[in-house]
Amino acid sequence: MYREAIERAKEHFGKLLEEQLARVERLKQEEDWIDYTKLKPIIIGIVGGDGIGPYITKEAHRVLEFILKDDVANGKIEFRVIEGLTIENRARVMKAIPDDVLEEIKKCHVILKGPTTTPKKGDPWPNIESANVAMRRELDLFANIRPVRVPKEGIDWTFFRENTEGAYILGSCGIDVTDDLAIDFKVITTQGSERIIRMAFDYARKNGIDRVTAVTKANVIKRTDGKFLTVFYEIAKEYPEIKADDWFIDIMTAKLIDPYRRREFKVFVLPNLYGDILTDEAAQFQGGVGTAGSANVGKRYAMFEAIHGTAPRMVQEGRAIYADPSSIIRAAAMLLRHIGYTDEAKRLDMALDICGQYERKVVVTGRPNGATGSEFADYLMDTLNDKELEAKWQSYQQQET
Repeated sequence: MYREAIERAKEHFGKLLEEQLARVERLKQEEDWIDYTKLKPIIIGIVGGDGIGPYITKEAHRVLEFILKDDVANGKIEFRVIEGLTIENRARVMKAIPDDVLEEIKKCHVILKGPTTTPKKGDPWPNIESANVAMRRELDLFANIRPVRVPKEGIDWTFFRENTEGAYILGSCGIDVTDDLAIDFKVITTQGSERIIRMAFDYARKNGIDRVTAVTKANVIKRTDGKFLTVFYEIAKEYPEIKADDWFIDIMTAKLIDPYRRREFKVFVLPNLYGDILTDEAAQFQGGVGTAGSANVGKRYAMFEAIHGTAPRMVQEGRAIYADPSSIIRAAAMLLRHIGYTDEAKRLDMALDICGQYERKVVVTGRPNGATGSEFADYLMDTLNDKELEAKWQSYQQQET
């Protein structure tokens, strides 16, 4: 009685297999990493997104312009504001990223992007794919890198989350086999696992870190998570000076809140869904997802963003100007470091620590009883101008330790 439904499902699954096998062949033809030192100008795209996105992105853009003003003036840096990545525009053309917007994005070298709306069941919007997922796929941004640092808690974590596989990459490609049976798909490839895992070990080696931890659910999800874990231990053999261990996602969420164990972890590498869960939990130690930035890196393009959502209620209530821009400014610091402005990135991170965790002379609460995002950005730029910035930051560090 279900023969017709089964045949439709088989045809659907067959098309997915063809697409993924073709992707594997493309992954085998890896291109070289882009060399930013050979670019003039380095083009930085600014994409506002939805909800509070345009408000906080505007402030991060102001901070970057302030830091890079000399190189903007001499032609080394160019900013381009890219409009149109809004839920209204995406729904109108029924695409995760409208073609004209994607074309403009691909003309840039790096992107600073505000949060975007991902429709869910019950929303007034059509069921279009996540713009983030689509952008990671279209630009092959395979590595999602999220640092979390809280010195007083002994926390210094860096998460390497695979961006282009796992449960999310086929998240919109599931099928209702019948009214009673729905099936989604998850994909893990050898090639996709190798490059994110190798990046995590390379980062640990370059930064003198002696431990890399994989997070999976390979005891239950035996094929896909099992492949990820197998590749992890194969690559670990090439880094004998680094301890390699693995944990399951459920117990790992518990260990992050264990004050005795969490300090032992340094670098994590994990598939997409688990990375999404764990990095949101980790960000809470730093002050919440509103304080955490995120890098999405590929060999040709890179995109930097806040890890929180669009906060539509804040917009509806007229509070968008009070949204905290710290997260996307953290992402801007990661962008600076990625394109070679290491000293500038370090100063921006220190200024964010001073303004957001130590001095707190201007406090953003998300409501009119606190500062606006613009006032916080002004405070941040004043702090960046302080010639004693690094000494002040070191003094705060010493007090905490």
